Amino acid sequence: MASLFDDLPATIRLIDAGAGAGALTAALVYRACQPDSGVKSIHVTAYELDSQILPALRRTLAECEALCRNRRIPFKASLHQADFIQEMAGRVSGDLFSATPPSFNVAIANPPYKKISTNSPERLALRSVGLETSNLYTGFVGLLGRLLETGGQMVAITPRSFCNGPYFRPFRVDFLNRMSLHRLHVFESRAAAFRDDGVLQENIIFHASNGPGQAPTVMVSSSRGEMGDSDSITTKLCPFSEIIHPSDPERFIRIPVNNGYPDAKKQLSGLPASLASLGLTVSTGRVVDFRLKDALRPAPERGTVPLLYPCHFNGGTVHWPKPDARKPNAILDNETTRHWLVPSGIYLLTKRFTSKEERRRLVACLFDPADVEAEWLGFENHLNYFHANGRGLDRALALGLFAYLNSTLVDQYFRCFSGHTQVNATDLRTLPYPDQKTLEEMGCSLQSPGIPREALDQLVEKHLHGIQ
Repeated sequence: MASLFDDLPATIRLIDAGAGAGALTAALVYRACQPDSGVKSIHVTAYELDSQILPALRRTLAECEALCRNRRIPFKASLHQADFIQEMAGRVSGDLFSATPPSFNVAIANPPYKKISTNSPERLALRSVGLETSNLYTGFVGLLGRLLETGGQMVAITPRSFCNGPYFRPFRVDFLNRMSLHRLHVFESRAAAFRDDGVLQENIIFHASNGPGQAPTVMVSSSRGEMGDSDSITTKLCPFSEIIHPSDPERFIRIPVNNGYPDAKKQLSGLPASLASLGLTVSTGRVVDFRLKDALRPAPERGTVPLLYPCHFNGGTVHWPKPDARKPNAILDNETTRHWLVPSGIYLLTKRFTSKEERRRLVACLFDPADVEAEWLGFENHLNYFHANGRGLDRALALGLFAYLNSTLVDQYFRCFSGHTQVNATDLRTLPYPDQKTLEEMGCSLQSPGIPREALDQLVEKHLHGIQ
């Protein structure tokens, strides 16, 4: 992370918010103390709320001071055991009782990760500076961006989840309006970067600077995340328009690291349709089981209808009921639950959550009422379902969508902007789609949802080739 900064300023005013034991500050100070750095003085401002780690942070800062003294570089450190968001949001917003906010030219951060509720003190503090976000880490990054002077640089390691999805859209818009991206680095393994802490999260490192004038290219790199010389880093220079599509209102940050992405983008970017133009949409399953637990039943009985979970996916179709499942198989159909049910019909279902290490990020499954007889259905919240104004789909169209979404081509395209394991309905709405005629022809050509992946890929590429 310390190596990702461009030329360091002669007088470094560094902020490390959520400093922990000070490893990031120490790395940057070590770089600044190299003979060719051009650094003349360093002033570190560190924020850390956890009292148990403060002794380690103080030792790190003392070691930084000793290193700078040996290099004849003046060094000063200010350590704050305070809530960074509460304190800095008050100062940035111009609170009557708060001091003027400081200005920094370098920020390095591994901020805390935690969801914050709508009316929490943190959320209200961030809202006071015009920052709407649902997680502490994006709150930290947003505030740090506001504290940097024009041209000031930031390097941070955070979850990748802010890159897409509806919840982080306000943060993406704010960040991209204020900051210019220079570098994006992703880890191929979710477990490697913070293995010792038991964190299973896909992380990225980004380098950005404060101010307008986004460069036309961004350096994108990837590695396993393992320690040691064997962990090779692959890099490539990408047009900024490939990272954030100019016509994308969601401002998704795409990170094209897989080898198949360029070909997938080339083939899919020319597709003419959207879900809306097809007269379709995709929604998240309505049944939140813990809110309706009194209505759930382990097996179908009189007065119930099928309740479908990802565990009912099997070979591209729904196998229901599943007697040995840990999840319930049925839900009561009454005045309380009817609002959360959908009329039976042909639907295309996708899993909302998959493991990053799974072969496929997109997993689509066909629900056919011929296999499960019922008047109404319950789709649990861990599913997305494609529908036509709340009702089922034409069979040929549903099968065409099934083939398209399960193809390797779409999976490679999807992975470049969906780094986390959640597949949001918004993500699926923003995908490009073939026109209705092509999807229906694709569906009519599909002999069975259970055909091998290679045969399905060949079928999709054959039909897409016809509309290029």
